[in-house]
Amino acid sequence: MTSATTITRPALVSRVMTRLDWRSNIIYIAFVIVFILFAIFLGSDGFLSTNNMLNIVRQTATISIMAVAMTFVIAAAEIDLSVGSIAGLASVVTAMTTTQFGLVPGIVAGILAGAIIGAINGGLVALLKVPSFLVTLGMLGLAAGLAQWITSSAPQPITDRIYVMIFGGGDFGPVPGMLVWTVVAVALGWLVMNRTGFGRKVLATGGNPTAAAYTGIRTARIKFSVLLISGIAAAIAGMLYAGRLESGRFQWGQGDELTVIAAVILGGTSLFGGRGAIIGTLFGSLFMGLINNGLILAGLEVAQQQVVRGAIIIAAVALSRKK
Repeated sequence: MTSATTITRPALVSRVMTRLDWRSNIIYIAFVIVFILFAIFLGSDGFLSTNNMLNIVRQTATISIMAVAMTFVIAAAEIDLSVGSIAGLASVVTAMTTTQFGLVPGIVAGILAGAIIGAINGGLVALLKVPSFLVTLGMLGLAAGLAQWITSSAPQPITDRIYVMIFGGGDFGPVPGMLVWTVVAVALGWLVMNRTGFGRKVLATGGNPTAAAYTGIRTARIKFSVLLISGIAAAIAGMLYAGRLESGRFQWGQGDELTVIAAVILGGTSLFGGRGAIIGTLFGSLFMGLINNGLILAGLEVAQQQVVRGAIIIAAVALSRKK
């Protein structure tokens, strides 16, 4: 009996581990562990306070929104490195247009800025077959330079109180506006990914584009669409930066692309396409925000924080599922 138990136990453990699919669920495990550790060691520094928890949500809202769209991009086996620069450009375009022409034209101009860049990215990738890594890397510099150029590196203030209230600066009763934006983005992303034909086509395109094309899926259109969506989502994130901080600046969003990609990969989306996890992406974003918050409360210097974030990004890529 003992011998039989000894023989079957490794097989049983292997079967349990396979069913748990630990790589897909690692973000939830990591989130809980880090939260408990921070609660123990930083509890006296205000980590568990309601205000600090809400601050984490506010600070990660822009990342979460961009990450939801990035989930579709990466699930389609593409990548968008320009999201941070698009956010900065949209913030200054919105601020300048709102000051000159009013609230509605400002909102339209900000979204349009992201849509145009997203369409350019998508067109070059889908029609000209240029690798998305190269296209969006170039667009990263172009959008950042354009935002700095049109503002002469100066911040663009936003004085419209309605804009500030809608785009992140206000609360809906006890609920922060940034939380509402996050919930809407995640809910919409989850529904599209898991309950629509478009979501299934995105996964099929990323999993096996040749087979997807043979089944009638227009893979070029799918790739164009996900990059367009990413550009619009990045623009909305930039507008939220502008609303929460009451100004548009070309610096808003700088470096966010790495945090966004890390959040998506940590959340269980395959870097190689064919798999997307919207809820996992949300937890990946919150995890990155949790780390940032804890490191600040712990008194680490900016350079030390960058080291930790870099290590997390490396770990995210290393743990990425191939399928």
